[in-house]
Amino acid sequence: MKKHFLAITMLSLALSTQAQEPADWVDPFIGTTNYGTTNPGAVRPGGMMSAVPFNVMGSDLNVQDKDARWWSAPYEYTNKYFTGYAHVALSGVGCPEGSSLLVMPTTGELDVDYHNYGSEYTDETATPGYYSNRLTKYGIKTEVTTTLRSSCERFTFPAGKGNILLNLGEGLTNEIGAMVRRANALEIEGVKLMGTFCYNPGAVFPVYFVMCVDRAPTKSGYWKKQPTMTGVEAEWTVDDGEYKLYTNYNREISGDDIGFWFSYDNLKEGDQVTVRMGVSFVSIENARENLYKEQQFLSFDELKTLSHKQWNDDLGRIRVTGGTDEQKTIFYTALYHALIHPNVISDYNGEYPKMESGLTAKADYTRYTIFSLWDTYRNLHQLLTLVYPERQTDMLRSMVDMYKEWGWLPRWELFGRETYTMEGDPAAIVIADSYVKGLRDFDVEAAYEGMIKSATTPGDKNPIRPDIDPYIQKGYIPLGYFAGDLSGDNSVSHTLEYCLADYAISQLADSLGYEKDAKKFLKRSQNYRNYFCKKYGTLRPITQEGKFLEDFDATVGKNFENIPGFHEGSAWSYTFAVPHDVEGLTKLMGGKKAYIKSLQYVFDEDHYDPANEPDIVYPYLFSRFKGEEWRTQQQVKRLLDKHFKATPDGIPGNDDTGTMSAWAVFSMMGLYPDTPSEPYYTLTTPTFDRIEIDTKGGTVTIEAVRPTADSHYIQNMTLGGAPLRKYRISHEELLNKRNLKFNLKAQAK
Repeated sequence: MKKHFLAITMLSLALSTQAQEPADWVDPFIGTTNYGTTNPGAVRPGGMMSAVPFNVMGSDLNVQDKDARWWSAPYEYTNKYFTGYAHVALSGVGCPEGSSLLVMPTTGELDVDYHNYGSEYTDETATPGYYSNRLTKYGIKTEVTTTLRSSCERFTFPAGKGNILLNLGEGLTNEIGAMVRRANALEIEGVKLMGTFCYNPGAVFPVYFVMCVDRAPTKSGYWKKQPTMTGVEAEWTVDDGEYKLYTNYNREISGDDIGFWFSYDNLKEGDQVTVRMGVSFVSIENARENLYKEQQFLSFDELKTLSHKQWNDDLGRIRVTGGTDEQKTIFYTALYHALIHPNVISDYNGEYPKMESGLTAKADYTRYTIFSLWDTYRNLHQLLTLVYPERQTDMLRSMVDMYKEWGWLPRWELFGRETYTMEGDPAAIVIADSYVKGLRDFDVEAAYEGMIKSATTPGDKNPIRPDIDPYIQKGYIPLGYFAGDLSGDNSVSHTLEYCLADYAISQLADSLGYEKDAKKFLKRSQNYRNYFCKKYGTLRPITQEGKFLEDFDATVGKNFENIPGFHEGSAWSYTFAVPHDVEGLTKLMGGKKAYIKSLQYVFDEDHYDPANEPDIVYPYLFSRFKGEEWRTQQQVKRLLDKHFKATPDGIPGNDDTGTMSAWAVFSMMGLYPDTPSEPYYTLTTPTFDRIEIDTKGGTVTIEAVRPTADSHYIQNMTLGGAPLRKYRISHEELLNKRNLKFNLKAQAK
């Protein structure tokens, strides 16, 4: 383990000294342990297809079995038992899904039991769009790369007999069932059922595939695991069963634990077999078109080069100068992770599965999926709006069309199904934020209609805000209204999310000229105030009798304990999570001094969780008060230095489809979108001496002048060459004036 990590570290250092382009700084192994749940597999920016080393199924060599714990990623850095390349994987999520269609090369006699055919590996390397290792059991070098909707895998064999296995029975998805059939001697096709993400039994969907090999096999066939029955009549016992091989069967086969194999006799040392796979969420025919139209039988190396180029072009929209090699690696890897999701779901021909429907539609834009909006509404979509506006616009169109197809805006959408994961009404926030920042090329009236629907429909008919009734009638949601078990009640968390969504609606209503709605929803966005308890100085759950919860501890919940009122956090994790009404919360707390004291207490007493979304804005709230901005600069630097590293555990927890990485990207650039749906950024000390950002309005330059190496605090600033005396600037100011300059100093005051 130590030798392996040392080898990777030395390789990374060697590459960093030669790095000339943004993609060269990326280390895909960052975040692959410490529950970061990222992976080092190959993927394009926003790619439908990903090809990821799968090492979370158990064996005698690795007792950490996939089914023995809650694996939500196909890869964990400390695991070393490889059972194939998984396809269509998720990055930085808290529930298992996808990562199926496992392709595995082996040597010797055919064995289709993954407990036996898995292998340890060495020589592991990864760059954007490419991953490789060497299987120690077989001496096979494996390599993968991808296009947007397909993968290409190259296996270099030793002399002798070799096999290529497609395992359709294993993976991370909680669903079972698949079908595969031989199309011709080199090609197979089929479908795999996936879904039930985060316990939602209704969110089920098929992924269709076409896979081909470039070398005719000596033999090929199917396998199926069949349970066996032992005992006597009336006392039959069904055991795990055995794998049955089908060598002379040429139709399709279906079942829960099935697969297909290609075998090659008399391979010479260094012989290669290239495996190509296309996927679609519409049909086998589309999967085939995605494969052949995108790859056009380019070589593996040509596809790898194209993938690297696309990553370099996308990452190159932000260019940094200065800082250490480690800081550049952290920055560009964070940007890399922030560009993996959301993902394209429309096929090469434009077809996609309509939201919550068995029907197919065709888009004249790029349709997206995997909207982990409770996470990403806070910063990731703001990053896309600033640097990748054409992509964000297509995401806005995707969400609005989901409303037109289904009747509701999404909360946590996955491959055309709503998973109802987490809480709130986050699509409203994302759409409003983009609109007030100037992205207008989508049906905003339909979007607004969808927002009003979810914000006003009674709870018994409202899948997005099912507990909305007391929120509207009383201004709060009491404990036990929606959850029978108070320890799992999230009433305060729900209310805070609705407040933020209502504030976003008020901002959009104001922009559209709907004054009455703007006032109505602005008032509703202050409902959180009903939970404020002067005794504790925090938000506190309210019982159905309208009284504060008696047995209350504001510090419990940080470690994901189930506590009344709050979801995955303590009262301190949520109390300041109202950036849209800092002034109102300040008054409740008794003024500026009390607010600053309480906020500083969160950091001093370790109640701040860097991997939890509700409180990630906290460091920036100090800057709302004149004379306290230094605290933001101090905390942001401290948090970056402590929690973001160029190591496998270099993300402070679940990356949440790029949200934690987006926090690092913004923070290292020296600006942060502290209030979603407001077109503003709070400023802090940039990590680099010069940052160039390509935006819709032209190239924005951020400069930092450091008299000494320890100059971490802001002395003064200019914007567009003119003195800047405020620590919060608008999106429009940034894009129009384009040059933001920081003169730094060593002391806070």
